Amino acid sequence: MQRDIYKQLLRWKNKKTRKPLILNGARQVGKTYILREFGEKEYQKVAFFSLDRNQKVRKVFEKSGNTADILMALSAISQVNITPGDTLLVLDEIQDCPKALEALKFFCEETPDIHIVVAGSLLGLSLHDGTSYPVGKVEEMRLYPMTFLEFLNAMGKTQLVDIIVNKNWTVINMLEMELIGLLRQYYYVGGMPAAVLAYVEHNSLQEIRSIQQQILADYRRDFSKHAPAREVPRINMVWDSIPAQLAKENKKFIYGALKKSARATEFEIAIQWLIDAGLAYKVVRVNAPRLPLKFYEDTDAFKLFMHDVGLMGAMAETPAESILVGDNVFSEYKGAFTELYVFTQLKALGMSLYYHSVNNSTIEIDFITQSHNKVVPIEVKAEVNVKSKSLRTFITCNPELKAIRFSMLPYMEQDWMTNIPLYACMAAI
Repeated sequence: MQRDIYKQLLRWKNKKTRKPLILNGARQVGKTYILREFGEKEYQKVAFFSLDRNQKVRKVFEKSGNTADILMALSAISQVNITPGDTLLVLDEIQDCPKALEALKFFCEETPDIHIVVAGSLLGLSLHDGTSYPVGKVEEMRLYPMTFLEFLNAMGKTQLVDIIVNKNWTVINMLEMELIGLLRQYYYVGGMPAAVLAYVEHNSLQEIRSIQQQILADYRRDFSKHAPAREVPRINMVWDSIPAQLAKENKKFIYGALKKSARATEFEIAIQWLIDAGLAYKVVRVNAPRLPLKFYEDTDAFKLFMHDVGLMGAMAETPAESILVGDNVFSEYKGAFTELYVFTQLKALGMSLYYHSVNNSTIEIDFITQSHNKVVPIEVKAEVNVKSKSLRTFITCNPELKAIRFSMLPYMEQDWMTNIPLYACMAAI
């Protein structure tokens, strides 16, 4: 299946100042698949190692020889002669071998002509466990679940993708009903590649839910296997609470929803563990819509999002007919699915997202970001009814800003706000 990150990998391959590459991302978002495909299409040879299963390779790095010796040993183990320029060396699940991560510094300094990519599902965890990170000696990319546009490509809807990317709003508005139908399907299937592939090949809703439930079960096994034992119950509590937290009118994360009288200090490690594993993302409140937004962070107030809308539907045991049939899927659960959908699409574009609210006020802006040295407030509406005082009041108080609203209405340009249909949100900025 076509992934947008492939173009970034090509640019990395062709750079004269190329460094070893770290591909990060949550488990089962397709890192192994895309690296195998990239190696097979763009190189004459691929030397691929999974460090979680290959003890011989781990020992090679743990003995800490020079890079020439390491490459010779890896060539012998793989029966692939690793040579400059025509071989892609891939070290998968690198978090299982900290010495391999540390060795990237020496690959950068001693053998810059070797094309080496490492991938890790839980790499963020290992970096918080005393592993020496090769600062300045590596490049990084992050792979997310498949976006709605990638989903359309997988469904064979390449012309629709081109129309959205090119912002042909007249044609987009003409195809509204087809795009809404496809968006419903994406809400159910989500962006985990195994679920998308099953939908494309078999169109079996039951099979998709089975795959999603298996992925969720695998995540729970990761909690037990990799997290400190005392934190596992708290990690499960935080993870399980995300759908309900997002279904509240006020989506600010509330510790009291986990258990009575819960405190931040009890759960901050559990939340950080999920963030480091790539399974959750924290959207922090900013107190003022001013540049740079990071200066105005209020880290005590935040929303917590998970990484895939399809998995949230599986966690909440949402029936297929509730999503695929009827008109209330976009507004059901107070727009929880829609706000998560918008978040995942914008996050995949690399945006830094915050939200804004005013104490003792009902005014809240769903997301706020920086783009082209401007602050951009973003409102998410899950249906055609877009009446809301918050955004209009906010812009009245900040007339120098122009907002974006995502809703089920067609594209519309106004002096204070641009309305973008939800299915085209990746073309907004």
